[in-house]
Amino acid sequence: MTSRQATEPVRLEATLEPALSRWLWLVKWILLLPHLFVLIFLWIAFFAVSVIAFFSILFTGRYPTPLFDFNVGVLRWTWRVWYYGYAALGTDRYPPFTLADVADYPAHLDIAHPERLSRGLVLVKWWLLAIPQYLLVGIFAGGTTMAWSGNNRTATWSSGGLIGLLVLIAAVVLLFTGRYPRPVFDFVLGLNRWVIRVVAYAALMTDRYPPFRLDTGGHEHGGHLPTPPAEVGPAGASGAPTGRTGWTAGRIVALCLGSVLGLVSIGMLVGGSALAWLDHTQRDASGFLTAPSRAFATSTYAITTDRIDLGNTTDSAPSSLLGTVRIRVTAGDPTSPVFVGVGRRDAVDRYLSGVNHVAITSWIGDVTTYRRYSGSAPALPPTALPIWLRSASGVGTQSIRWKPSGGEWIVVAMRPDGSRGVAITADAGATVPALGWIDAAVLTVGGVVLIAAILLITLPIVFASRRPAAGGG
Repeated sequence: MTSRQATEPVRLEATLEPALSRWLWLVKWILLLPHLFVLIFLWIAFFAVSVIAFFSILFTGRYPTPLFDFNVGVLRWTWRVWYYGYAALGTDRYPPFTLADVADYPAHLDIAHPERLSRGLVLVKWWLLAIPQYLLVGIFAGGTTMAWSGNNRTATWSSGGLIGLLVLIAAVVLLFTGRYPRPVFDFVLGLNRWVIRVVAYAALMTDRYPPFRLDTGGHEHGGHLPTPPAEVGPAGASGAPTGRTGWTAGRIVALCLGSVLGLVSIGMLVGGSALAWLDHTQRDASGFLTAPSRAFATSTYAITTDRIDLGNTTDSAPSSLLGTVRIRVTAGDPTSPVFVGVGRRDAVDRYLSGVNHVAITSWIGDVTTYRRYSGSAPALPPTALPIWLRSASGVGTQSIRWKPSGGEWIVVAMRPDGSRGVAITADAGATVPALGWIDAAVLTVGGVVLIAAILLITLPIVFASRRPAAGGG
């Protein structure tokens, strides 16, 4: 045994339960749902705490103890859940809902709190230096990720990959023989141990680079983890959480809530800033916010939008929100005339019933899709009809403006004489007068939510750093 093995800062242990149920693993995914729900919020808080720790390490070289204790607790909780679940299936004892170590639970995790951490290394170790480890962890843990994160580092215990395959093999053997193959268990524990070391390194909890070494077996080299004696509850039941760190249930809930609110506030502030940027920099000389122009073409008699549903026919709210809407159309051939009009859907449908035309259903990138309607030529040219709320025709760019009210509308582009073949370039814009109030409201609410988030994150950390007095409640 080398001293390097004996002083490994990330230490994981587990004891294989001797009499596992043959069938319980088939339904553990249901039993785990409460834990998975809680872990979503704990991992959001884990990320927030890691960000705070990043700046603390960068400026002071230290990982604050209460933050470290919390993140160790989240990793410990996660390891117990996945040991019970599909990263090991090593026990049928339901995992406790606690960040603390549980003396008589068969799965344990501990990470030594570092006295000092490199201020320079914190800038590169979690992404650049860890890339080789991420590649290996991807093979071990598979490609499944936790949906809330989008960061593979926080989902390294997902089922799948080599770990998932080996656990599946062990589960099938267990189902038919009632025994968990010990060599498979030892190998699975070694893989999980490797993965957890990488997670701890990426989470800035140690400067010790994860060794390219598979330490198999349920126990660490260099002796078992020191497990504190179980506390005895008022009814005399043992097995209570040990290692009090100041993280009470209320503080954990407050930290998780603050972390969620922090994400919400960041989203609101980014969204409000984007709206303010649109409002103040993207308007043209006439005050319109305009989408990029697009080209449309058909060999039929007309191009229409799909129905534009603006709600109740008596509702004038669309104009309050959108303001004035402008649609500009230019014929593909600058010397050719073009007609553009907007009308109520029922009137336009009656006019185009039996007319060969297309309706624009969607456009993604440069690809436009149409719904084609078969038929013949229109009985009358569009300029001869009174159905248009606004219309324009002629050579060059034709523009219509209107204040939309509730109801269903359709915009139509045709040749003024109703002949076949329409090729146009078009754009649409609106003044959106309420945009300034909207972005101000979003930014204000986002700022208030951010302040609440900061308080909900800071206060639990401050109180958790105050160690309870000996014998205190």
